[in-house]
Amino acid sequence: MIGTNDVEHAREGMSLRYGDDPLVWACWLYYEDRLTQGDIAATMGVSRATVNNYLAEARERGIVNIAIEPARLASLTIARELKRHFGLVDCLVVPSEETGKSLIERIGAAGGQALQRLIKSGDTVAVSWGRTMLAIGEAAHVPGLQDVTVIQAAGGTRASFSYTPELCAAAVAGAVGAKLVNISAPAILSSRTMRDALLEEPLVADQFGMLSRANKALFGISSLRPNSTIHTSGFFEDVALQDYLAKGAVGAVSGRFIDGQGRPVAGPLDERLIGMSLDMLKSVGLRVAAAGGFDKVPAILAALRGGYVNVLITDAATGRGILNADGVTVIDQMLAQRPRSESPSSQGTGTRTRNRVKKFLNDPDHVVEEMLEGVVRAHQKHLMPAGKSNRALIAREGPRPGKVGLVIGGGSGHEPCFLGYVGKGLADAVAVGNVFSSPPPMPILHCARAASGDAGVLFVYGNYAGDVMNFEMAAEMAEAEGIAVRTVLTTDDVASSSMEDRDGRRGVAGNFFTFKIAGAACDRGHSLDACEALTRKANSRTFTLGVALEAGSMPQTRRPSFEIGEDEMEFGIGIHGERGVSREKIENADAIADKIIDRIFHEMGAIAGSRVAVLVNSFGATPLMELYILFRRVEQRLKAKGIEIEANWIGHYCTSLDMVGASISILHLDDDLSTLLHHPCDTAALKIG
Repeated sequence: MIGTNDVEHAREGMSLRYGDDPLVWACWLYYEDRLTQGDIAATMGVSRATVNNYLAEARERGIVNIAIEPARLASLTIARELKRHFGLVDCLVVPSEETGKSLIERIGAAGGQALQRLIKSGDTVAVSWGRTMLAIGEAAHVPGLQDVTVIQAAGGTRASFSYTPELCAAAVAGAVGAKLVNISAPAILSSRTMRDALLEEPLVADQFGMLSRANKALFGISSLRPNSTIHTSGFFEDVALQDYLAKGAVGAVSGRFIDGQGRPVAGPLDERLIGMSLDMLKSVGLRVAAAGGFDKVPAILAALRGGYVNVLITDAATGRGILNADGVTVIDQMLAQRPRSESPSSQGTGTRTRNRVKKFLNDPDHVVEEMLEGVVRAHQKHLMPAGKSNRALIAREGPRPGKVGLVIGGGSGHEPCFLGYVGKGLADAVAVGNVFSSPPPMPILHCARAASGDAGVLFVYGNYAGDVMNFEMAAEMAEAEGIAVRTVLTTDDVASSSMEDRDGRRGVAGNFFTFKIAGAACDRGHSLDACEALTRKANSRTFTLGVALEAGSMPQTRRPSFEIGEDEMEFGIGIHGERGVSREKIENADAIADKIIDRIFHEMGAIAGSRVAVLVNSFGATPLMELYILFRRVEQRLKAKGIEIEANWIGHYCTSLDMVGASISILHLDDDLSTLLHHPCDTAALKIG
């Protein structure tokens, strides 16, 4: 038996990543780090006999059965690599698995547990704000502490949500039994003069002095997507996001903006903010960041690069994304979970690599221009340049007086998306960027001008930072010319963010359905308000998930963009040649389709009698034969649930160059969407009626 004193002694020195479980810690050191029992005893600060008991009990309880349970193993592997790669004091990674709880709830619960070991009597803790901070405060319970002070890290906001700076600080203070100190000032002032005057007020000066003496900080990391905390807190009510995006901002820490390397990004809000500065944060001894979600990977990576974080709490998919984004690809092989004796390649990497991918190219630097020239020559019936450049294309039978104009757009490499959907009854114009890159503002503006029929213009495009920045800049220029513009971002990728963070998701192959509905609404003469509303409905009822078996290759490099093992697949792939949210052992077609459909069913809430439209889409190199095999299983699953497939498409509709893989999209129909889906259209890639 294991004595209570031994367990408590072990926990005192335990890293966060082991989840407060000395059995898992001992198993990890023995089975993964290959330490002897004597070394483990020295590391854990317990006797060798206790280590022996730990290992035996772990086997009896099923924690260990040849290997540590996969979800825990993946989390521990990622936590260890994050800690090593970024030089963190500690790291806690929760498994990326469907447990019925939201990602924020799971990270909040992990953060609540972490506070039990991170907060000590006598600490002064600066607490930022956001949904994750509130979740930590609600999940934590740390009794028995004395003389702890929790201070609000930023001034207050006018927002009405439940995760304001005041409420987050109060929740954490209540959880640890601390004295609460609020900042008696707004977070954003109308001018620098007003801010300076408030900071000189004795009460605020005392509070700020206490903030500067904090020895620990607890904060979230915000992306810059439209639903992020930095948006909902009112930071961009009178300041344009473009002011920061144009300077390379990728995220915010406690209301302060940083670029991809973690450097501060100066902007119009800097001299009006009251709250912890980035320099103040760096001076704090223990800096605990809690954040997760695929959309936050660039922001979290920037915060790590900038040295603002030395304890990270996140989830496995986000952690893997951070490591991959910083060039750590060895983690993919580590997560393959093969026995050490099995090595399918002479190098022991478990991967196949192609040295060169053959392509029909002239000059790789001219690939987009030459492709567009070919498109214009091939599809003269449907489209033509809106000006001198082929980067802005307009439908020959699209724009007309009194009709809302539909403008879509995005990077090249996804053909036939986006330019294939320009024509009568669908998009009126498309702006085309470089491979996997947003089109610049001017081609978008040319499209808006060409599509305008004096009834307004609707912009519909994927939820990516570059697209958001450039389309918003074009919208401002168009509105200055008297063209009313509305925008709908496509967010159908269920893998890229949690259910409660739908607005933070990527737009992927489900663009096909959203564009179709938007084009029909415009063509039927609906008002700008109605077209926007119907397009938003279509987007909210579209669900996509993709899987890749082989990486694609860029024209300039002609090499795979990442390596993947012969018996592996990337689950939750995007459309820009990137890795998925998890790497898993490859399964047969039915099992892959089942996994995708199960995830979509979990979100869409469809019941017997529902009607849907289905898209089985190739990422470029997957042939129709395999797509039909996937569709066969999708149809079987929908039929078994009593759901009618009213329409379906199988083929190349939104690709990622030559990636081997496929995605499945489902649009949950109602009467309005069904009518618009079947509305006639005639484009290069889609003809109905």
